[in-house]
Amino acid sequence: MNTTVIKSLKDLFSAAVLAFIVKTTLISLGLTAAIVWLLWGTLSAFVKHYLTWIPWEWVQTTGASIAVIAIAYMLFIAIHSIVTSSMVEPLLKKLANKHYPDMPPSGSPSTTTSLLLSLKSAGVFLGVFLLTFPLMFVPVLGAVYMLWLWSILIKEPTLYDVGGMFSQDKNSIKACTTRTTTLLAMIGSGLNYIPLLNLFSPVFAQILFLHHIVPCLTEDM
Repeated sequence: MNTTVIKSLKDLFSAAVLAFIVKTTLISLGLTAAIVWLLWGTLSAFVKHYLTWIPWEWVQTTGASIAVIAIAYMLFIAIHSIVTSSMVEPLLKKLANKHYPDMPPSGSPSTTTSLLLSLKSAGVFLGVFLLTFPLMFVPVLGAVYMLWLWSILIKEPTLYDVGGMFSQDKNSIKACTTRTTTLLAMIGSGLNYIPLLNLFSPVFAQILFLHHIVPCLTEDM
């Protein structure tokens, strides 16, 4: 685990990764801004109606503005994750060839499948978030809960994106899917709590999974 995190952090601030993050961030910000602008009225009305059944009066009075901002931010995180997943393959192959020359990428994940998995995970993430929004306000528990929720957003698509480059054997990929992958997804998601570093979160998760899955598959060969 420690080796995986250290390798990933070193890769995270390389020139290639930084250039990739700038590109995906600009695309994601543009898409998020367009969606929020088009749906702002609907979003505000939904939040006001939603908060009426929450028993905590302080949430009802002060939570509306926070909720709209939080939903817009969660939408950006979801979109950024989808954009990253759809564009990350060349970067991951470059990193894999650098670190694992004895096991170069031999496959290419289906773009369609990757997009569908990303959209499904984003839908589950946003749906559960909207249904359980008040949990954000619970001290400590709320912070851990959000990390777990963000892990849902990135875990399945990232496993497919990374694993599909090295093996088409679903059983081999499944064998590498342990509790560790959920923890890695939560570690990658932790950057979402830090301004500016939150832009690194989706690609950080991809790199973490790269350094977890490739050694795991190598051991099985």
